[in-house]
Amino acid sequence: MGNTVAREDFEWVYTDQPHADRRKEILAKHPEIKALMKPDHNLIWVVVLMVLAQLTAFYLVKDLDWKWVIFWAYVFGSCISHSMTLAIHEISHNSAFGNSKAMWNRWFGIFANLPIGLPYSISFKRYHMDHHRYLGGDGIDVDIPTNFEGWFFCTRFRKFIWIVLQPFFYAIRPLCINPKPISRLEIINLLAQLSFDVVIYYLWGVKSIFYMLAGSVLGLGLHPISGHFIAEHYMFLKGHETYSYYGPLNLLTFNVGYHNEHHDFPNIPGKSLPLVKKIAAEYYDNLPQYNSWIKVLYDFVMDDTISPYSRMKRHLKGEVKQD
Repeated sequence: MGNTVAREDFEWVYTDQPHADRRKEILAKHPEIKALMKPDHNLIWVVVLMVLAQLTAFYLVKDLDWKWVIFWAYVFGSCISHSMTLAIHEISHNSAFGNSKAMWNRWFGIFANLPIGLPYSISFKRYHMDHHRYLGGDGIDVDIPTNFEGWFFCTRFRKFIWIVLQPFFYAIRPLCINPKPISRLEIINLLAQLSFDVVIYYLWGVKSIFYMLAGSVLGLGLHPISGHFIAEHYMFLKGHETYSYYGPLNLLTFNVGYHNEHHDFPNIPGKSLPLVKKIAAEYYDNLPQYNSWIKVLYDFVMDDTISPYSRMKRHLKGEVKQD
């Protein structure tokens, strides 16, 4: 259990990320994919229903015994909360209202954020765009773990703890790697979230607040859906930077598992990514892929050659433009 992994640093590469070149090649061969570059208005109604489902759950748990509050926070609340973070991921790409109504997407992201309990949407948008433009960029892409994470979480037990604490590392990492000035929209996101939390506490009490926050923390930590955090970009096979997952949990996660397809075409909503794979099957079928996020989590912990260091990292060249 205490075996130290072999890797002692990130995999530094000196090539550009593969997604831009593959996008050009696919569009030249399959121009019909351009027809998929349009908003998914159904996303709006799905998000509204998810918010209503959580509001109903806040009401239903208010008088339950604590053991049942904890049970439902993990079994139901965690799934809704994690799914909502991936709805916010979709919204950050303007998938709800389209690029022509960018601010509508920002306001809608703040609304979708409410049942998660902690302000997240606006900051995520700012950093996630960097992740797409500068995948693996040193000091820019905050999806890359810190050197401390790679150095310390190097045994099976510590890697397990790292998975449990994923939401805390995703919250703290931007402040360590690439802090940005707080924007006006981030302040609005914070005030809206605090106001919502106070109202829920006033109406239904501490158990509803606990259910909301515990569901978010548990759902982003040791949870089957959280396998996507590791499955997307951790280098289980040398030389492969992005991996897709084609299992059933895509139904709960807006097809975020279609991750090669997503990075190739970030302006295509998750709903249409299976069509991208179908149209350009010759580009995706032979890439490394997963069918189980639970197995990804298990393999990450048990494989002594894999750790938070198992990421491709690159020094950026030229001018860097950030949101």
